[in-house]
Amino acid sequence: MQNIRTRAELGKQIRKAFKPAEGNVYIDADYSQIELRVLAHISQDENMIYAFKHGEDIHKQAASKVFGVPIEEVKKEQRSSAKAVNFGIVYGISDFGLANQIGVSNKEAKEYINQYLEKYSGIKHFMDDIVESAKAKGYVETLFGRRRYIPEIKSNNYMVRQFGNRVAMNTPIQGTAADIMKIAMINVNKALKEQKINGKIVLQIHDELLLEVSKEQKEQAKQILKECMENAMKLSVPLEVELSEGTSWYEVK
Repeated sequence: MQNIRTRAELGKQIRKAFKPAEGNVYIDADYSQIELRVLAHISQDENMIYAFKHGEDIHKQAASKVFGVPIEEVKKEQRSSAKAVNFGIVYGISDFGLANQIGVSNKEAKEYINQYLEKYSGIKHFMDDIVESAKAKGYVETLFGRRRYIPEIKSNNYMVRQFGNRVAMNTPIQGTAADIMKIAMINVNKALKEQKINGKIVLQIHDELLLEVSKEQKEQAKQILKECMENAMKLSVPLEVELSEGTSWYEVK
């Protein structure tokens, strides 16, 4: 279900086939940039925390800092490039990988990454420290203590070792985001029962939850979803959820 591609036309058509029972509606709740918010919390990077606390567009802020232009003058292409760096950085993106993704030379991509890590020094420190910690311990942990062992980080093979480095950087972020979602699901399920809502969780897709609920109780269900998901964990930055509804899985997006 997670692999039905919404960007492809066929994926959209397939989603139209999934409909709630008569008298019910689907409610979709999607975490907004949860992995970057977790990264801001773990790294305690001042610039990233400022952006999320003050409701700034995080990709525009990154573009402003990387390209050295005022935030209100950031062009669409610059924002797209900064977005690729923002999301790529937590996966240990290489200059080659970024160059391919945004259509610039390897040299330019390397400069973007260097500029980014210079401006977001908290993230650079986190990345360096977590790799060293993984080498010493042999594992990394999510904020909830869920552990992943990384034998690859000590491999004699350079490519395998690089993979280990990327896993070390990414697991605490992606893993913590997954932990938060599981906690939110438990809390949503509990709240629906306690408030006697005629509804249930029907699907979890990455950072989003899909609920089926009676039309009469949809507003209560929306409140439960929002509150449980946004309060699943207290971070240094707010967790935010975007809600939508529809009479098919296709409609909620």
